[in-house]
Amino acid sequence: MALLGTAPRFWWREPGLASRALAAPALAYGWVAQRNLERGARVRVPLPVLCVGNWTVGGGGKTPTAQALGRAALAMGHRPGFLSRGHGGAARSPLLVDPSQHSADLVGDEPLLLAGVAPTAIAPDRAKGAELLRQAGCDLIIMDDGFQSARLHVDVALLVADARRGLGNGRVLPAGPLRAPLGSQLAHADAAILIGVGAPGEALAQQLRDAGLPLYRATLGSPNAGDFAGRRVLAFAGIADPEKFYASLKAAGAEIVATRSFPDHHMFKPDDARELLAEADSLGLDLVTTAKDRARFQGRQDGPMRGLSRLARVLDVEVQWIEAETAEALLRQAFARFSAR
Repeated sequence: MALLGTAPRFWWREPGLASRALAAPALAYGWVAQRNLERGARVRVPLPVLCVGNWTVGGGGKTPTAQALGRAALAMGHRPGFLSRGHGGAARSPLLVDPSQHSADLVGDEPLLLAGVAPTAIAPDRAKGAELLRQAGCDLIIMDDGFQSARLHVDVALLVADARRGLGNGRVLPAGPLRAPLGSQLAHADAAILIGVGAPGEALAQQLRDAGLPLYRATLGSPNAGDFAGRRVLAFAGIADPEKFYASLKAAGAEIVATRSFPDHHMFKPDDARELLAEADSLGLDLVTTAKDRARFQGRQDGPMRGLSRLARVLDVEVQWIEAETAEALLRQAFARFSAR
């Protein structure tokens, strides 16, 4: 059985009894999502907007893609800013993220990662968040998620998928992982990015070619992979697809002796930390996690959380483009479309 808060396993298999049983609510959800994409009140803001979204719920690689585009924009001499809803955080008013002052409990884990690259605003009202970035001197907005919400006018809309999982069973929530009917998403996307390799990804690539949607390819690399070669580890993660993290760690040469998987965006508690520290100590293992997970407990000073923050190491990942000019081409397209409007 899938962990509470994680995607049901049947989403990533051929459609079966479970997905058919949820056909009616999926039809209703899909109708609302399609209507939103077609009729959403998209506010125009006075900056180029490049949206990085997922076709499906979680685990596609949108945040590393947004980070890569932000770094590319900086290298081109631009002043990018990231815009996020701040999923998982308690903040309800527009806020510029300060990693030295704000915790994941307040702003969410992904905004903390993005803020390590460029100014980052969180706001349920995306237009108000965009205004914060404009006031901060940004000349480009990279929106992490927000494609299906249709709150802002987007100059270039990118949808990211993990080639290992593709679009799963191809059904809309809750019968499958799609956030909106595939046809509606295709109609409003400008390009797709496929990360990694796998048969599901190749099937998606063919669908995209048939639809005439530009497709760019990338991989996820680990710049500090050499730090883990030969190490015996307890790997733990609270992300949408923990198995992808474990596979990356294994590819880095680590010997994964034990794993602990938590729900996506899991906020670690002292009991979690105590159990992880005790198991690692009893087996003589190094604790290794993801940057997104570390963002949720780093700097905590309450009891065992301090020990977890001090001892857990991170396998970093970054998007590496198959064609080196991909990021620059997408950024130039966003600026050109903004100039045209």
